[in-house]
Amino acid sequence: PGARQETLGDYMQRLEDFERIAKKHDGVVSVMAVQAGRDLRVVVDPERIPDIEASELAREICREISATRKFPGQIRVTVIRETRCVEYAR
Repeated sequence: PGARQETLGDYMQRLEDFERIAKKHDGVVSVMAVQAGRDLRVVVDPERIPDIEASELAREICREISATRKFPGQIRVTVIRETRCVEYAR
């Protein structure tokens, strides 16, 4: 906050709005706004969201943010869909 004459309250409200917009979609596990709100990282459940839908979800979140909020610059939305497999040898 402050780089573009934005108050702390406005800054926090903007980040919360971005996170709320992303969280309302099905399959979203968590959302993090990083880099002063310029980057939105959306973690999805790989069992519920296939690869093709992940890119569509990112596009839809971008459309909703652009339609509902005013913000300086641009915001990158990254949808993270990963499967981890861990095995232990004994």
